[in-house]
Amino acid sequence: MNTAEIAGKARFDQIRYAQLWEDADVLTGALGTRPGATLVSICSAGDNALALLTLDPARVVVMDLSPAQIACLRLRIGAFRALTHPEFLELMGARPSPRRGALLDRALTGLDEDTRSFWRALRPEVERYGAGGVGKFERYFRIFRTRLLPLVHGKRVIDDTFVSRPPQERAAFLDQRFNTWRWRLLLNLFFSRFVMGRMGRDKAFFDHVEGSVADHVARRIRHAAVACDPADNPYLHWILKGDHGAALPMTWRAEHYNTIRNRLDRLDIQLGALEAFVDTGEKADGFNLSDIFEYMSPDVFSAVYGQILEAANPGARFVYWNMMAPRRVPPAWAHRIETQTALEDELKARDKAFFYSDFVIEDHHP
Repeated sequence: MNTAEIAGKARFDQIRYAQLWEDADVLTGALGTRPGATLVSICSAGDNALALLTLDPARVVVMDLSPAQIACLRLRIGAFRALTHPEFLELMGARPSPRRGALLDRALTGLDEDTRSFWRALRPEVERYGAGGVGKFERYFRIFRTRLLPLVHGKRVIDDTFVSRPPQERAAFLDQRFNTWRWRLLLNLFFSRFVMGRMGRDKAFFDHVEGSVADHVARRIRHAAVACDPADNPYLHWILKGDHGAALPMTWRAEHYNTIRNRLDRLDIQLGALEAFVDTGEKADGFNLSDIFEYMSPDVFSAVYGQILEAANPGARFVYWNMMAPRRVPPAWAHRIETQTALEDELKARDKAFFYSDFVIEDHHP
């Protein structure tokens, strides 16, 4: 099996995502409460792996090819243990703070030396932007927000974007005040495949993508701005304003803080591809697969999917996103899978992480 097909094409020695851009509310809603279960999660920045602790599993196995992304999760573990909830928000960048350096020092206390060294080297960036703002993807949005967006929209339009309105009024605001010719020009330039591949996501992540990235982003912005209420969207708020505003991602909310803190010892963090778990012969009851299938050719996807099935207990649930490359159960394995279409539709309608075009929930029935 080769879940690491992308490893030879993209860099994994830097933070690509310093925070999760996938909605943990949708993820946990898809997996449901699973007391005593073994869950497997792609790490990325660690937020969604932590969110899975609220489902009361016995164990969450967290995998990633990138040491930098693993370091993001380890910092969060230290922060949950050492900081109050308001201090955590300051450190991560969700709230303004003049003391992020001191908070970083406290969060790193007791962590391994590799993690401490990694984050100490990033201390100036953490002090300025927060630990959730220092990834490649976040820098991409920061350039967009600080250098280009002001050429298109003034502060009043940006502020008005986050006024709560009924859907019909949201559509009118988008069409009449936001979706100007300057905005459309900016989308076509900044969210092109070339620019996003160079400055945001690694260009190798688009190998199996067809169609215009800018057109895709425009469609998904309409979902975020009309189908959902922008006032409740922490991801859109960060992109346009640089923090989360009144909304927070699920893992960063006060109501989950102590639950996650009290269950941190249930995390089993492993550096490597998903095959490292599969090769142990262990079985899991649920999988957060992020969007890893998008990076695979169809043949590799089919092979990987089949081997993940061998690591799944009967009734195990697979949850994953598609951005632009369509991926669902390959035909070779369809007879062993039941797609949860109704639940997919319900959760896709309220997915606040609006970049993704599809959200997939599939159950293993051998």
